Amino acid sequence: MIKKSVADEKAQAPVDSSSDSAVAPAKTPSAGDSAAPATAIAREKDSAAKSAATAEPKNPAPVKPAAVSKGAPAPEPVPGAPDGRKRVIIEGVTPEIDGGRFPVKRTVGESVTVEADIFTDGHDALSCALQYRRIGDAEWRESPMRFLNNDRWQGEFQVLELGVYEYGITAWVDPFKSWRHDLSRWILPEDIALALRIGEQLIKKASERAAGEDARWLSRRAEALVSDQAMDYRRQLGLDDELVRLMDRHADRRLALSYHKILRVTVDDERARFSTWYEMFPRSCGQAPGKHGTFKDCETWLPRLAALGFDVLYFPPIHPVGRINRKGKNNTLTPGPDDVGSPWAIGAAEGGHKDILPELGTLEDFRQLVQKAKEHGIEIALDIALQCAPDHPYVKEHPDWFRWRPDGTVQYAENPPKKYQDIYPFNFETADWRALWDEIKSIFEFWIEQGVRIFRVDNPHTKPFAMWEWLIAEIKKSTPNAIFLAEAFTRPKVMHRLAKLGYNQSYTYYAWRNNKWELTEYLNELTQGPGREYFRPNFWPNTPDILTDYLQFGGRPAFMSRLAMAATMTASYGIYGPAYEMMEHIAIKHGSEEYLDSEKYQLRYRGFKELDGPNSLRDFIALINRIRKRNPALQADWRLRFHDISNDQLICYSKSTEDFANVILVVVNLDPNYTQSGWTNLNLAALDIDPQQPYQVHDLLSGANYNWNGPNNYVELNPHRMPAHVMLLKRHPHTERDFDTF
Repeated sequence: MIKKSVADEKAQAPVDSSSDSAVAPAKTPSAGDSAAPATAIAREKDSAAKSAATAEPKNPAPVKPAAVSKGAPAPEPVPGAPDGRKRVIIEGVTPEIDGGRFPVKRTVGESVTVEADIFTDGHDALSCALQYRRIGDAEWRESPMRFLNNDRWQGEFQVLELGVYEYGITAWVDPFKSWRHDLSRWILPEDIALALRIGEQLIKKASERAAGEDARWLSRRAEALVSDQAMDYRRQLGLDDELVRLMDRHADRRLALSYHKILRVTVDDERARFSTWYEMFPRSCGQAPGKHGTFKDCETWLPRLAALGFDVLYFPPIHPVGRINRKGKNNTLTPGPDDVGSPWAIGAAEGGHKDILPELGTLEDFRQLVQKAKEHGIEIALDIALQCAPDHPYVKEHPDWFRWRPDGTVQYAENPPKKYQDIYPFNFETADWRALWDEIKSIFEFWIEQGVRIFRVDNPHTKPFAMWEWLIAEIKKSTPNAIFLAEAFTRPKVMHRLAKLGYNQSYTYYAWRNNKWELTEYLNELTQGPGREYFRPNFWPNTPDILTDYLQFGGRPAFMSRLAMAATMTASYGIYGPAYEMMEHIAIKHGSEEYLDSEKYQLRYRGFKELDGPNSLRDFIALINRIRKRNPALQADWRLRFHDISNDQLICYSKSTEDFANVILVVVNLDPNYTQSGWTNLNLAALDIDPQQPYQVHDLLSGANYNWNGPNNYVELNPHRMPAHVMLLKRHPHTERDFDTF
């Protein structure tokens, strides 16, 4: 949460966390081993070697997608082609993250679309198959790949369970396909007759590879090709679709070649893709001003948050707060006796990261809150901040986990000119790093035992990359539905590395993207660029640390427009809740993004009467969240498309489901002060709209309906009334022909 660094870190040699051979704690697999594709390759060599050269499943049971076979021969990820007769080339495979070093990401029920450049010398036809399985399954499944153009092939498979899947590609020169292609082109009878004799041999060999009814069917078809029946009839038998299906099933794969890498996909719970977060300080949930809140008090908030449409309730750290160097109101260094301090200054005599601030209640109270939240469809997310107050038990028990200065004091966190005297960062270069890693993992495991599975991790970019790769992989082994949100407002490459290492969601730069061009550029990067395979954005217009200029000076329209965009541009978004509902916008000083009377350092009472009153955004937030839940188009990111509109103060974009059964069109006024108008220039193909037919748009915010024609339509938005349109497209308005009386 707090932007911090250790003063003397610059003088230290950095840990090479980017190395694929990072070392892990004792008795655990290394970070590099747990992710490197070489492990999967080695695992498959033995099984591939044991498969017969012509191994093909006997009458494999079909599974979805169409023409998929179960028990397919395992991919043979052997570099090079030791047999010179294997003439296939496979390259340009996507998705493939950093040469297969990292997995792509999906959620349960989604598909993985795989493409590759696959070709051979000459003009022979190819067959290609996409092979996949969930790690731990003995058998591979197989889905045929289809030709696109320019030697590009595509296939897909669906992931139906949590965990890790692996996939590969195999391809082979297919004599039957080449023969069938030529058979349809021959003209002279003698050429056709010879071709049928060749086909008879190919099909006869396939019958020998098959068994049961398939073998008998193919044998009869082979004989029929060289029978005394009419030549045209026999040629049609050779072109028969059923013959194609069985020849594909029992193809000659002795010279098949597999891509030299086994690639992986991590499959997460749906909430990793689509979630709605509300951040709240439990200590501020008291029943009266100045009264410290408890977990029992938080239970009274659950029905309200469920009605607002939030499914993740995120708490800042709930641990004992340090007393040494405690901060007072507005970050003062001279706290009063009743000041509660920063919850990110973790640890005191009462305990540390596995303990609860006594004023909040007991561990049993917390477990009950977690259960009550689930009954309302809400999951509790905890903040894991890997840092300590000076009086945290770790400081005495493990002094070598911290940096000590020449004067005998521990180096506290600094980000010059800022100083965080109440926080000691861990020294991850300690010689006892294995024990430190194990202890950190045990913190996550402890809270998982209490019913928590969603973690917002504070400043993960200031901790070793190798640790995160190992730790997240270890946690996922026992808790595959765990979700990690990276709070890393840092350089793009660092943010992307954390996502590759296993973080399921990531904070973004959205809070500071205000102009049309920068929003468009950034969202296209997130939803259309290669990073979308592993980087899932979570848009937050504010946090306890971030009160942007736009919110400070834009008034109610700014809060409404930023929320509308966060909730419709990305499938996951969150707000620092009570402050956003009440549109709190006063900074501690000019040029700062810190709130005046920040809740980080003091209790802030907000009663339901105030939160549900006319000066609250409650109704607007609830409406936006209902729209999100009722429209599947808003529950994924990849189908976001921007549309031209003639005014740079207006931004226009759409989202749709793959089948276009649900299409949402959004227009937002980026100017919080003045009415803006313009003409759309919609990409009708991206909306599945017939340019020759009228269509309707239904504004889900105002309830208004509009009849539109073609790409160009007039839009006007007064930000003080409603700064956005969130419109449901109806492509087929009724005409008189839709009724029986016509």
